Amino acid sequence: MLDTYSADQPDRTDVNAHKGPAVIEFGTNWCGHCQAAQPLLKQVFADFPQVHHLKVEDASGRPLGRSFRVKLWPTLIFLQDGQEVSRLVRPTRISDIEEAFEQLTHEA
Repeated sequence: MLDTYSADQPDRTDVNAHKGPAVIEFGTNWCGHCQAAQPLLKQVFADFPQVHHLKVEDASGRPLGRSFRVKLWPTLIFLQDGQEVSRLVRPTRISDIEEAFEQLTHEA
């Protein structure tokens, strides 16, 4: 799992073309909600190594976040073959995160 949000963003067409399960995590390194979620996310990502993880720094005017209509951080977009299957906004319970990962990996 990545430790910091990357300012480098893939193009939406690249995201749409990705095969298999993936999670895009939108946030910023200074966001308190993002920092609070990291221990939970790290634990769940460790249980799902087959899920590709993109950790993208978001801000107003950033095209990838806007294309997914991200409004709050962190927002996790769960994708299967480039298509959104679910999302979590400001997750605080590990059970919610695990449930979303299980749903994603069973759709494959």
